[in-house]
Amino acid sequence: MTAKKRYLRITHLLFVILLLIQLLPDKSSKDVFTGSLVTFAIGLEIIVLVVSAFIKKEQSLALLLDISGFVFVLLSVWSLATAKYNILNDLLFPAPGKVIHQFVDDKDKIWINILSSLGTTIKGFLIAVAVAVPLGLFIGWSARVGGAATYITKFFSSIPPIVYIPYGIALLPTFKSVSVFVIFLATFWPVFAGTMSGVLGVDKKIIDSAKVLNVSKPEMLFRVILPASLQQIFLGCNQGLSVSFILLTSAEMIGARDGMGYYVKYYSDFGDYTRTITGLLVIGFVVIAVTFLFNKLQNRLLRWKH
Repeated sequence: MTAKKRYLRITHLLFVILLLIQLLPDKSSKDVFTGSLVTFAIGLEIIVLVVSAFIKKEQSLALLLDISGFVFVLLSVWSLATAKYNILNDLLFPAPGKVIHQFVDDKDKIWINILSSLGTTIKGFLIAVAVAVPLGLFIGWSARVGGAATYITKFFSSIPPIVYIPYGIALLPTFKSVSVFVIFLATFWPVFAGTMSGVLGVDKKIIDSAKVLNVSKPEMLFRVILPASLQQIFLGCNQGLSVSFILLTSAEMIGARDGMGYYVKYYSDFGDYTRTITGLLVIGFVVIAVTFLFNKLQNRLLRWKH
C-alpha cells in the first residue's frame, strides 16, 4: 500500500477535529480534565500511525481506521454535549476527560477487579467446555438419543442461569463458587447443544469412509467427528462466552466483594457516576478484548477449513 492510503485518511482528520473542539471554552461547572482527553487522543493517534505502518492487508487497515475514527467521533460528540455546551447533566454524564482521569487514578483497583472477573469467567467456562464437549460427542453419536437430548437442552437453556443464584448461595460455600457455577450453566448448554449439532451434522460420507478403514470408536469420535464438529462447537463457545460476561456482571452486582460488576454497583450506590461510567466502559473493553482473542484462537484452529 502507498503512503497516501496509509496516512491520508478521514480518521486522522477526525483526530484533528477532536483537538480543535478542545479549544472551545468549557461551560461545565465541574472539572473536565481536558488535558487527560487530549493525552488519550494523541496516544491513540500515535498507536494508529505506528500500527498502520506495519499492516499489510488493506482490509485490516480499514478496520483499524474505522474503529479509531468511531472513537474520535464519540469523544467529540461526548465532549461537546458535556464539557463544551453542558447539554447533559454533568452529575450523571461526566466529561470524557474526567472519565479518563478517573481510570488512571483507579487503574490498580480496576486491574484487580478485572483479574477477579476474568478468573471467575475462565474457571466456569473451562469446566463447562470440559464437560459439555465430551458429553455432546457421546450423546450426539446416537441420532435417536441426540434428537431427544436436543429438546431437553432447549428446555434447560431457556431458563436464565441467574435464577439459580439463590440455590447456589444456599448450597455452595462462597459467593465466588456461586459465580463460577452461574458461568458454568451459562456456557454448558450452548456448548453442549453446539457439539451435538456438530456431531449430528457430520457428513455421512466421512463416517462411512472412516468405517471402511476400520477406525475404532474412540478414534472415530476424537479424530474424525470432533474435528468435523469444531465449527459448531466454537459457535456454542462464542454464545456461552458472551452470555457469561453478562451474567457474571449481574451476579457480582448482587453479592460479590470484587469484580467489575461489584465496582460498578458499589460506586453507583454512592452516586459516583464518573466511576460507574468508567466501570461500564472497562467491562465493554474487556469483553471486546476477550472475544477478539477467542476469535483469533478459533481462526487458528479452523484454518484448515478455509
